[in-house]
Amino acid sequence: MDVRTLAREERADFADFLETLAPEHWDEPTLCVGWNVRSVIAHVVSYDELGGRQLAQRFVRAGLSLRRCNETGIAEYRVRAPEDLIGVMRRNPQPGRILGKFGGMIGFLDGLIHQQDIRRPLGLPRTIPAARLRRALDLSLRSPPLGASRRLRGLRAIATDLDWTSGNGLEVRGPAEALLLTLAGRRAAANDLAGPGLDVLVSRTTVA
Repeated sequence: MDVRTLAREERADFADFLETLAPEHWDEPTLCVGWNVRSVIAHVVSYDELGGRQLAQRFVRAGLSLRRCNETGIAEYRVRAPEDLIGVMRRNPQPGRILGKFGGMIGFLDGLIHQQDIRRPLGLPRTIPAARLRRALDLSLRSPPLGASRRLRGLRAIATDLDWTSGNGLEVRGPAEALLLTLAGRRAAANDLAGPGLDVLVSRTTVA
């Protein structure tokens, strides 16, 4: 299955999940330090309604910094009601602009990982389709902004619930979802992992 299709499926699942949340959930913290659920969703949809000129203007105002551009988008969208944010996601089933880059890879990873950023602290786990999770692990190592390949350097990651391994060196083992999140910098997910390389991997996490 092509990555754009995976991105659409992941976004649809994400919207379905968000519709199950109670109002108070939107103010709960996530695995992204300093971001509550509302801020994460604001980030996810903050490029969807921008045309090319609007996107360029936002980057100019942000001094061409992606970090500041993201912060601007979050500030603009987190004031919206949850149903409005879900509506933006529904009206844009295919992540566009920034998230649509690289054949949909960024949108796919962004949606899958950020859904887990929300689910884990809320204690609302999901069973991610195995094929989708395996593809996400592969793609994470090809996404420089995510930093997964840098964190895996000198280590070997082994999924215990999927036929997936990558890297060479000290082993880190555990569920594929926990491997993906830890490689993406989520320190809390490392509690589900084990192996002689775990301390090295944990030392390289920066998000939570």
